[in-house]
Amino acid sequence: MTHPERVYSREQLLNHVWGTNVYVEDRTVDVHIRRLRKALEHSGHDRMVQTVRGTGYRFSARF
Repeated sequence: MTHPERVYSREQLLNHVWGTNVYVEDRTVDVHIRRLRKALEHSGHDRMVQTVRGTGYRFSARF
């Protein structure tokens, strides 16, 4: 990871993944994060994606 432990807001994730010219609800990020955690759960890495309350998400190198 280039910036481990950096916190990304929903807006930053939306703009990076879907771009700025597409209208996507903020909750879309939450749904995809939940799906990502579910996929990582089988390998025991679901704690790599952490919620930072009121801010966004952090991708941790430690799990």
